[in-house]
Amino acid sequence: MRMNVFVIAALAFVSLVSVIDGSEHQPQLSEFVNDALFSSVSSKQPSQPQPLMVPITVINGAAAKGAVCLDGTSPAYHFHPGSGSGANSWLIHLEGGGWCNTIRNCVFRKTTRRGSFKFMEKTLPFTGILSNKPEENPDFFNWNRVKIRYCDGASFAGDSQNEANQLQFRGQKIWLAAIEELMSKGMQKANQALLSGCSAGGLASIIHCDEFGSMFPKSTKVKCLSDAGFFLDAVDVSGGHTLRNMFGGVVTLQEVQKNLPKSCLNQLDPTSCFFPQNLIQHVQTPLFLLNAAYDAWQVQESLAPHSADPSGSWNDCKANHARCNSSQIQFFQDFRNQMLNDVKDFSRSSPTGLFINSCFAHCQSERQDTWFADDSPLINDMPVAIAVGDWFFDRKTIKAIDCAYPCDTTCHNLVFNVARSTVVDSHESDDTSTTTTMIYSSQSSRLTFPALYLLSALFPTSMFLLHLRVEVLSRFFSHST
Repeated sequence: MRMNVFVIAALAFVSLVSVIDGSEHQPQLSEFVNDALFSSVSSKQPSQPQPLMVPITVINGAAAKGAVCLDGTSPAYHFHPGSGSGANSWLIHLEGGGWCNTIRNCVFRKTTRRGSFKFMEKTLPFTGILSNKPEENPDFFNWNRVKIRYCDGASFAGDSQNEANQLQFRGQKIWLAAIEELMSKGMQKANQALLSGCSAGGLASIIHCDEFGSMFPKSTKVKCLSDAGFFLDAVDVSGGHTLRNMFGGVVTLQEVQKNLPKSCLNQLDPTSCFFPQNLIQHVQTPLFLLNAAYDAWQVQESLAPHSADPSGSWNDCKANHARCNSSQIQFFQDFRNQMLNDVKDFSRSSPTGLFINSCFAHCQSERQDTWFADDSPLINDMPVAIAVGDWFFDRKTIKAIDCAYPCDTTCHNLVFNVARSTVVDSHESDDTSTTTTMIYSSQSSRLTFPALYLLSALFPTSMFLLHLRVEVLSRFFSHST
């Protein structure tokens, strides 16, 4: 109870800072307020066990290989060794956190943990698919588990630079340097390996899936998992293509085409080949797609961004799906139908796996309550962790597609609180907007996790004031718990 009071007081203070700023802005996701509150709010609740905290490791010699973050600092990862039956099994998880598609927002990004080692948390909680507890992570708890930090802004796929603005776009080299170091730490002896990722990291796990598989002998069992990485080339509420425009900037600026499948590039333009719907048919390694049919990030940033809805007629709906009118819900149903159509051929292949639940959520493998808990989201009474485990170990064929909204009562849906602050819009270089805090709710009466639990893999788009707000919250909790 005391922690809840602390949370409310801290957020009230943050809101006061925002009001003092006094700017008029438009809705936009913020990604900064996540890991600090993840550990401070969720894991420190008396009723919840403390998560494993894993220290950061700098990749040795990465800079000499040109494998550096946006600002030229060294990349890093967090590693917890396996044991027992999992000693020779490896799970590599690619961190998410949006993209930067212009010089301006890449310059800002290098002042954040998504662009510089200097600002990265030096320990991270390992929860969900990274947990070391069998009751939280039944199939992968004793594997060697690694989280590779994301600091390039192009899903670990860029390979260029901008000398004038001292920007290094070296995602591909970071990926290779990280894998090379992990191979030297024992991964080359793996008897089974899983490449996973969330959001922008989920897209990266698709892009690098076959490359990952090629690094092991054929005797090694290798598969890939993309969580919340199935970004659609969808029409927004104005009839435009917001996400395509943004992805086009990422691909061009960071020369991502160098690292996209040639088989795709022979048929489509580079921007189209950055979209998973066009990539998955070129992936030969077994791949599992875990996605919410009404992905909360895509609702906010692709379907109904401020640029497509300047009057704000979608603000209430995209903040809370319960406030949507029938035509807005139908727009979301059309988006779901497009997603299901785009995975139709993919699902026919026997090695593939699917778990598409009809929730307004994002990144369900990293969060304990959505991965494996008493009240986890279910499809046919099956939680995400069991579905992924059954698929990886070939215990069952998993092609789980939920019924359409609103039939699923097990969802941990996201709702949004909006607080004013100056930010750099991630795909509109001169726009400003409000910061939006994502909060999970659940339709299930069995919800045992805190109501205030912020998503830990979204867009880092804010400027100094938002960075200050996170520092205030982080320091507040460190002195209050």
